[in-house]
Amino acid sequence: MQNKAAFMTGIGQIEIREIPMPVAKEDEVVVKLEYVGICGSDVHYFEYGRIGDFVVKGDFILGHECAGTVTEVGKKVTRLKAGDRVALEPGATCGECEFCTTGRYNLCPDVEFLATPPYHGCFENYIAFPAKLAFKLPDGLSTREGALIEPLAVGFEAASVAGVTLGSSVAILGAGCIGLMALLASKARGATDITVVDVIQKRLDKALELGATRVIDASQADATKALLAATGGKGADIVMETAGSVRTTQQTPFVVKRGGVIVLVGMAPEDVIPFNFAKLMGQVASLRTIFRYKNQYPAAIEAVSSGLIDVSGIVTDEFNFSDIAKAFRVNIENKKDVVKIVVKID
Repeated sequence: MQNKAAFMTGIGQIEIREIPMPVAKEDEVVVKLEYVGICGSDVHYFEYGRIGDFVVKGDFILGHECAGTVTEVGKKVTRLKAGDRVALEPGATCGECEFCTTGRYNLCPDVEFLATPPYHGCFENYIAFPAKLAFKLPDGLSTREGALIEPLAVGFEAASVAGVTLGSSVAILGAGCIGLMALLASKARGATDITVVDVIQKRLDKALELGATRVIDASQADATKALLAATGGKGADIVMETAGSVRTTQQTPFVVKRGGVIVLVGMAPEDVIPFNFAKLMGQVASLRTIFRYKNQYPAAIEAVSSGLIDVSGIVTDEFNFSDIAKAFRVNIENKKDVVKIVVKID
């Protein structure tokens, strides 16, 4: 067996190299990866070499949305066996801090998250990983779908923190992969009126395909006015900002219903942005944030396996591992045509 990994060797540069085969520790499994998704964070590192305080130093492996087949189990692993297909939750936490022990492990200060410097990601053939973070995929759920469980977990977290329930009206600002996953999660939780806003037609078309009630092209219309008009002037019960844009973040208090909830999912590039808190307070609206997810993988896998959610429609492009550099370039250069790219690890 041969193990190769795609290393980011500099801004906009990727090189595939042979690396040693991993060996499972007593509480780990070795997984032959089959699909890895390209996340917006991967693209950002590839383009700029950093996200906030996380800086790529030296050659670095990207990728954290992954699934594959177990080939080896550690001696203490009893829940999994060779041949099991699994999706990997990419953040290994300490398990001992106050956040881990109270179920809020996404806040663990010592998390080792794939493709977050200094921890390498999973654009490779084989990976050794903690067995407790390898979630078995039911029969009928492919590893291609399994690689999409990670972004779906973000959507589930957003809908959960927002309190989406039967009959909720939801406005989602941003129709990239995470915005579309938030759409699917909101529908699964019972939202009956979902408006999706973006400036890219391909993404808006995909939102309608996945069940949005309506879409608004913010490049052609005033999104705030259009969203208020669509909700009878009341605004949406829940507003999710998933674009990570300054403008859409600033729009949220103007399109949320009185007494409603705003959830910031995307992260704006600027650390400090002007925000109309007077409007927020006048609406008596709640402002909430999420960071990744917690305890969402089992529910997300069950939702896809049961047919409640179909994530396969999110993917617009698939590339072979040998073409990974091209996949990144397409993601950057063809933003109007790309919603989600997955890489098949052959």
